[in-house]
Amino acid sequence: MRSIRHGLSASAFGCLALASGATGAQGDAGSFPNRPVQIIVPFAPGGAVDLECRMYAPGLTSALGQSAVIDYKPGAGTTLGVGYVAKAKPDGYTVIAVSTGLTVIPAFYKNLNFDVQKDLAPVTLMSKQHSMISVHPSFPAKTLVEYLAYARAHPGKINYGTAGAGAISHLAGAWLHSLSNTQVTFIHHKGTGPLLLELQAGRIDVGTGLLISTIPLARAGKTRALAVMGAERSSQMPDLPTVAEQGVAGYDYTSWIGFLAAGGTPAPIIGRLNNAFARTVKSPEIVAQLEKQGSVAVGSSPEQFRQIIASELVRWNKVVIDANLKLEQ
Repeated sequence: MRSIRHGLSASAFGCLALASGATGAQGDAGSFPNRPVQIIVPFAPGGAVDLECRMYAPGLTSALGQSAVIDYKPGAGTTLGVGYVAKAKPDGYTVIAVSTGLTVIPAFYKNLNFDVQKDLAPVTLMSKQHSMISVHPSFPAKTLVEYLAYARAHPGKINYGTAGAGAISHLAGAWLHSLSNTQVTFIHHKGTGPLLLELQAGRIDVGTGLLISTIPLARAGKTRALAVMGAERSSQMPDLPTVAEQGVAGYDYTSWIGFLAAGGTPAPIIGRLNNAFARTVKSPEIVAQLEKQGSVAVGSSPEQFRQIIASELVRWNKVVIDANLKLEQ
C-alpha cells in the first residue's frame, strides 16, 4: 500500500518535503537532526491523532531546528504504519504518532511481523484525553451506580455502543462490565460519530466518547453524563464523578497520544527527540489548546512511556482473553 503524503504548507506548519536522498550518521546525536524528521500517522487524515500532530508541527520544527514532516500510512488496524516504523532505520528520522490502540494490537493480531516492545523505542507520551460514559436521557439511571444496578437486574438487555469491534471503546466497555460483574450487549459502529448519533436518537442506551464530543451533547440535554472514565475528574466537568468514585475500584481508562521511534535508536537521539516533543507540548499555547479539547499535556520521559505501554499491553490482553473478544472479519 502506498503512503498518503499530506501537503502541509510551510506557512501553516513550518514543514518542508522530506529529502528522499538525504542521509545522516546513525547514532550521531551531536549532529541530530541535520535533515527533516518524518512523523508517521497510521490513520487516515482528519482524525484525532492527525489533528494533534498538525498542532504540534510548528513547535517541533522550531525545537528540532529541522522540518517535522507528516506522512500517512493508514491500514490494517494501524499495523501497516506501526510495522513501517518498527522496521525503519534506527536513526531518529522516522517517528510514529500512536494512540492507546497501540497496546491493543498484539491481543488481536497474533502473526505480527514486529514486537511492540522490542521493535519500537518510546519517545514520549504527549497527551492524555478524558472520556465520558453517557446514556440517552430516557434511560432509567442518573448515575453510574444506578446504571450498574440496572445492568445487574437486566443482564444483556442494555445496548452498549462502541466505535467498532476491537476498538478501544469496546475494550474499555468490556473492562468496565467485567470489573462490575455485569453483562451488556455491545453494538458496534463505524466510529464515534455514528455511535453518538445513535445514542442521541435513543437507538442504543449507552456509549462513550472523548469529552470534546460528549460534553456538548450532555450540556444540550441530548445525552446524560454518568461518569468520567479516568482516575481523575476533568476540569471541564468537575462535578462529574469518575467510574472508580462510583464503586468500580481499579477502573482507570484514559486514552493518550504518544510518539515512538524505531527500536535500537541510540539513547542520545531519543533524548534529543524527547526534549523537543516535551518542550513543544508544554508550551502555553499548546497547553491551552489541549485544555479546550478536554485533553491534558504530558510530555513524559521515554522510560515513563515505556512503563505505561508495558502495563497497558498486559491489561488489554487480559480484557480480550477474559471477554473472549475477537475481531469481526
